[in-house]
Amino acid sequence: MSVLVAREIQKSYGDRLILKDVTLYVGEHDRIGLVGVNGSGKSTLLRVLSGEEDADSGQVQRPEGLGFLSQQPVFDGATVGEVADQAVAWHRALLHSYEDAIARGDLHEASVAQDRLDQVGWEVAHRVDAMLEQLRAPAREALIENLSGGELRRVALARVLLEAPAVLLLDEPTNHLDADTADWLQAWLQGYQGAVILVTHDRYLLEAVAERIVEVEGGVSVAYEGSYGDYLVARSERHERLRREDERADEILRREAAWAVRSPSARTGKQKARLSRLDKLREREGGYQDQNLTLSFTTGFRKGGTMLEAHRLSKSYGKNRLFDGLEISLLPGERLGILGPNGAGKSTLLRVLLGEETPDRGEVSRAPRVKVGMIDQARSGLDPEHTVFEAAGAGNEQVKVGENWIHVASFLGKFLFFRDHFEQRVASLSGGERARLLLARLMLEGANLLVLDEPTNDLDLLTLRVLEEALLSFDGSVIVVTHDRAFMDRVCSSVLAFEGEGRAVMYADRMQHVAAMSARRAEARAERVAEKAPPPKPAKAKLSWKEQRELEQLPERIEAAEDQVVAAEAVLADPATYQQRAADVPSLNKALAALQQAVEALYARWEELSERA
Repeated sequence: MSVLVAREIQKSYGDRLILKDVTLYVGEHDRIGLVGVNGSGKSTLLRVLSGEEDADSGQVQRPEGLGFLSQQPVFDGATVGEVADQAVAWHRALLHSYEDAIARGDLHEASVAQDRLDQVGWEVAHRVDAMLEQLRAPAREALIENLSGGELRRVALARVLLEAPAVLLLDEPTNHLDADTADWLQAWLQGYQGAVILVTHDRYLLEAVAERIVEVEGGVSVAYEGSYGDYLVARSERHERLRREDERADEILRREAAWAVRSPSARTGKQKARLSRLDKLREREGGYQDQNLTLSFTTGFRKGGTMLEAHRLSKSYGKNRLFDGLEISLLPGERLGILGPNGAGKSTLLRVLLGEETPDRGEVSRAPRVKVGMIDQARSGLDPEHTVFEAAGAGNEQVKVGENWIHVASFLGKFLFFRDHFEQRVASLSGGERARLLLARLMLEGANLLVLDEPTNDLDLLTLRVLEEALLSFDGSVIVVTHDRAFMDRVCSSVLAFEGEGRAVMYADRMQHVAAMSARRAEARAERVAEKAPPPKPAKAKLSWKEQRELEQLPERIEAAEDQVVAAEAVLADPATYQQRAADVPSLNKALAALQQAVEALYARWEELSERA
């Protein structure tokens, strides 16, 4: 049964037609990934589905419970706590309806409410606090007006998840989430009972959650059954089929045109029919066109010695130590990925490496031949009043790409900006379009050291794949801060992980860091068991001999059970699991939950026997 239906949706902004015929049916347990190039209308479609914007024409049938995570969230509450508490108002209403039904003696209504409360839980205060903590949201008393953009997004995500709606509409939910939190969100969405429509550049999340992919292409929607990986194969096959059909149509057009030229005076009924057929072929809407983005940062740079070095680098803000004694050496062709929680100091390190901020101790040196090109989180460097044409060419009509000069119009076409975009103001561009324009500008700079701070935010999946290929073939060096797990796994040749308390550790790759953190958590759990374990003492009459033996064996059983939890977490943290065993992921998550419950049960039994011993 469909819980959300959109029929023949059309939407324009000025003269620009964004959606021209989109139809979508969403079942109560559907998991839909919404994809398309930047500017194709994905976020517009979500806003129309949510009711935040009206369609120019078409119909939307919405369920009563619909939650929308917007890229520009708006809040009613003054503090984080107020926003979170408002999100669970539905639970208070449900509890009130149960109590009211009991008071009125309406046993049927009371039974329905009781079943729902049994399903969602009778108390939600702990759930609110747990959600805010899990998403690393600011403290409950923090004022909304004082929060950063990333903090606002995390509070908005907590709000929509706490609302537990029948349909979740999520626009880039992993933006501003670190890798660990993205892992948690992925598992949460896999277990969600309602429907989910998801716009995201996080390919691991898309592969793990989506069971149907809907691509917005040329203003219409095209559905593909299966995961993101299935979609890539099916899309390629569809586009090849369209290309062949278009070639056949072009051949017919050429034959008809040749006939028309040879027989201009023929006007029999049959020939008029052929001319009418020719007119229809000419009126085709452009035929099949695939969109090809071109991106290359290659400079012809001659590889030599070290590009950048940092020795004994340390930086603190008051008592908050970000990194201490850090050593970095970057050679041509190396791509260093930097990861860690928000606020750990990643962007600060970039500013120190670029000389924009002074370290407390240590030194940074760059080779004289190094030319730096940067894209920061704020996507700065573009004048909002400039047109796309002006921004790309800096006022010139030609730009130099490598050794060749080309017209700005041709250059913009390589980045999927066409004639109808040229006079558009930068201020009106989407986040992804602005990022694509910055990549175009970066390509012109001829930099041999690229510094990218969260470059994947707002990028569509096509641009993301092209950016990865460009960086992999780049002859200079790259430093990239990213929470995008797939991007880091594919691009980075080494990883610097911020682990808190001034620890910044170099690893060969992200998975080595994940394994190290899992081992560290296992050690911490083992220490906790050892600290809680009571010293040996003679058995008391209150415990039977069997119970005494059980108590003595429980620390070892707890440690073994926690080892199983660590092993299960490692499997779910491994990207290969989602690529090779996607169908097993839900059962793996259930198995992990069961193992975690078993650990808690063992702890409870240990405490019970310890108190009686």
